[in-house]
Amino acid sequence: MIKTIRKGVIAPKGFKAGSVHCGLKRSIKNHDIGIIFSEQPCKAAALFTTNQIVAAPIKYSKKVVANGTAHAIVVNSGNANACTGKKGYKDAETMAQLTSGHLNIKSNEVIVASTGIIGHHLPMAKIKSGISKSSARLGSNETHSINIAKAIITTDTVPKQIAVKTKIGGKEVAIGATAKGSGMISPKMATMFCFITTDAAISLNTLKSCIKKSVETSFNQITVDGHMSTSDMVAILANGMAHNRNITSSRSTDLALFQKALDYVTMHMAKAIIKDGEGATKFIQVEINEAKSISDAEKIARTIAESMLVKTAINGEDPNWGRIVSAAGYSGVILDESKLKLSVNKITIYRKGLPVTPLPKKLLSEMKKNEITIQLHLGIGNKSSTLWTCDLSKEYVSINADYHT
Repeated sequence: MIKTIRKGVIAPKGFKAGSVHCGLKRSIKNHDIGIIFSEQPCKAAALFTTNQIVAAPIKYSKKVVANGTAHAIVVNSGNANACTGKKGYKDAETMAQLTSGHLNIKSNEVIVASTGIIGHHLPMAKIKSGISKSSARLGSNETHSINIAKAIITTDTVPKQIAVKTKIGGKEVAIGATAKGSGMISPKMATMFCFITTDAAISLNTLKSCIKKSVETSFNQITVDGHMSTSDMVAILANGMAHNRNITSSRSTDLALFQKALDYVTMHMAKAIIKDGEGATKFIQVEINEAKSISDAEKIARTIAESMLVKTAINGEDPNWGRIVSAAGYSGVILDESKLKLSVNKITIYRKGLPVTPLPKKLLSEMKKNEITIQLHLGIGNKSSTLWTCDLSKEYVSINADYHT
């Protein structure tokens, strides 16, 4: 049984967080730098953006994760430290060294993350002060979890966090997370930040397998605007302080319980990002069924979800089936028009190559709801895929027209 609990990323035993405002964001009310720290060294695994243009902290953190061990995460918002050359890499390295010095750990056990404006060097005097003050404020109260969640956000309107607990091998195990993401969200891989902690005892290879599997069904199935960022990662730290029997691939029951709890956390975080999409007014679930392959289903789902015409129609509460069907048609997947069936919130509006006429009156009230489900049955196989997105509003244009890059 999975139970949600409080305190987000610091809910698992042995984890603390500290954050402050160091001057990267304009408002002194908004924290912009912070540290997540474990009392014990952790098994560490992570997945990073597949963009060829990557920020300096990504380059540094890949080396940390390659060792399979981490003790802390240092993260700032307001500046992505991306496209900043050799100095940018040195600054990321310095962030790790400063953090390790304050926490008395090794610098190659510190994951570094930065998000915000691209192409500006970090103001290292402010960063140095921020790291010092954050390390002095480490704690495990609920205020600490809320502040670290706020410290990592940029255009987000709300902080995002969750924690759960479950029993594995007779021991209570917790998983916590905090995430940021609102715009520049596209699958493969995972266009945002999500930092996950757990007190589970688990082998490194099993941890790597679990996070990869969980990301595939959550963060890699969301899109806001189809734009992949330079700075994104999902990282998980496991310190073993729950003292459960070690979870390995050979312990199938324990592994299944851990995977289920981890999937719950990542799915919650992924959907929270979509619901907070820049300018979003509607949460959209795109379901493709009866495809020949999962790959085909995914291609069609993404094509529909990233169609500006589909997204604006839903923003205008217009059940424009033509935009949805035509988007599926240019996805590159071979379709049989005579076998298609399209439904919105379980109301069928198109079948066998023709629209349903007249459209059911209930459809208009369904389109006014905050959550819209598009279901397209292809009628040519038994594979399916689901992707989550949001509508495209005038506010999205305003936010990004005014956002300095």
